[in-house]
Amino acid sequence: MKSIDTLNVGLIVLSLILAYFLPFELFLFSYAVLGPLHYATEINWLDKKNYFIKSKKWIYTFLVLCLILSIPHFFNLPYFSSLKENSFVHSLIRKSANSNSYILLISFLLAIGLIYLDKAKSIIIYGILSLIIANFIISTFSVTEIILTIFVPTIIHVYLFTLLFMIYGTINKKTFPGILAIVFLILVPFFVSFYPINTNNYSFSGTTRDTFYASGMHNLNYYIATLLSNNNDGKFLLISEIGLKIQVFVAFCYTYHYLNWFSKTSIIGWNKNASKIRIFVILAIWIASIGLYFYNYKVGLSALFFLSMLHVLYEFPLNVTTIKLIFKKLFIPKTT
Repeated sequence: MKSIDTLNVGLIVLSLILAYFLPFELFLFSYAVLGPLHYATEINWLDKKNYFIKSKKWIYTFLVLCLILSIPHFFNLPYFSSLKENSFVHSLIRKSANSNSYILLISFLLAIGLIYLDKAKSIIIYGILSLIIANFIISTFSVTEIILTIFVPTIIHVYLFTLLFMIYGTINKKTFPGILAIVFLILVPFFVSFYPINTNNYSFSGTTRDTFYASGMHNLNYYIATLLSNNNDGKFLLISEIGLKIQVFVAFCYTYHYLNWFSKTSIIGWNKNASKIRIFVILAIWIASIGLYFYNYKVGLSALFFLSMLHVLYEFPLNVTTIKLIFKKLFIPKTT
């Protein structure tokens, strides 16, 4: 455990250094190469853990919800994009896009219920209540939609939940490197914010620029900039002081999120008890994914969106469980 924590201190420093030198290139590489392997291995591990819910059969609800989320991306794929001209398909895509925030919030609320409930009647009643609560929250608080669709699958997933997992692990097995890794991770956004950055030292090729825009990640950067600087004039430059600092942080978060997962192989044990068939499927998905990204980054994004979002939804029960356990450890005294 101590050696893994020491390794993670180094990985935080390494990820941050690389992010400063290659903020756009590092993100694109990590997302295309490390991302798909992370999705596949984590889903396999979560399956072995029954997804941290009472009754495993209800996990298919997340699968259906993810399929709805993925509809617009499915019709961005070659040979299917021409179908968008069809009025029914166009309406289907629009309805799917408009339901993103509802699906994400309902998925998170459902994850809370599935941790405690296993009877069909109770879960159905809870599901109906979740629909009502989600509709109330989204219709009442306009900012909720941006938080859910922009921040939850991205920064909240790769930074905040990674931090929470590390906190829980360190609470259980207190080691100095573990505490140091948490402190380092907490300080990263402050360091990026205050450390001066020279825009003259940065540039990217037309290919890198086009690929980055194809990833859609510039939308995340824009909303972060708006949040930080109240940038409401609609103008946002990637190669600007705030634009570069945001991208350094984003590239760091994604890279370290993936490296943190792979570094804890011996602790989490996501590689254990995997059949040869599962290992073959995981490797096949990974190799095919890299091939798709290499062929066309935008095609790779559309093809992998379902798997990417599925691992986010499948992780919600684990996220809720981690928050619950941290709260219990920190604030509920042990009875003697």
